[in-house]
Amino acid sequence: MIEPGRSSAQEERSEPARTRKPAAERRAEIVSVASEIALEDGLERITLRAVADRLGVRQGLIGHYFPAVGELVAEAFTAAVTGERDRLVGASGTPTERIAALVRRVERQESEGLARLWLNARHLARRDDRLADVIEAQEALDRARLEALVSEGIAAGEFPIADAGAACVRIFMAVDGFGAYANNPAAFDEPAYAHFVSDVAAWALGIGPAALRAE
Repeated sequence: MIEPGRSSAQEERSEPARTRKPAAERRAEIVSVASEIALEDGLERITLRAVADRLGVRQGLIGHYFPAVGELVAEAFTAAVTGERDRLVGASGTPTERIAALVRRVERQESEGLARLWLNARHLARRDDRLADVIEAQEALDRARLEALVSEGIAAGEFPIADAGAACVRIFMAVDGFGAYANNPAAFDEPAYAHFVSDVAAWALGIGPAALRAE
């Protein structure tokens, strides 16, 4: 809380010299910490106090940059899924290799934190229009990136299919279906579960599942 008679700017200046940072850098730092909280504990755990405690600053400083915690939640979600998207779909390799990397990371449950975050966000978005809009925008970016990758594979002759959009829908539904069990990954002890995403993705792309499977 900001002390009586003190402005947010004064509070920022009152922090030790080593913590004084340009506004853009400070804002990015706040969002980064909030995204870490989102991935570790869930979006509902993002509070001004929680972020301030991690940064070792006063709560009022966080409120200066984010007067409404909902804005911070939305930006934290965006930052988290953007970073994970870049790791899930790499920039190098053939289209088959890049989709295989995505599928293997999902099936090896290396992206469990991201799956939990999406489940969490979709649940909270039922009563949060701002978060719902952010989710829609991020889903559109995911679809565009994967569709471009599948289209590249079609053009290169790697995927003997004609409809990249339909393939993307099937792959995303498989990823989301697999991710629905992120909070209970031991629900099924079956190869059909372990290879569900690779099997569906291979079918959608018209290739053999061995090219995508995580063994």
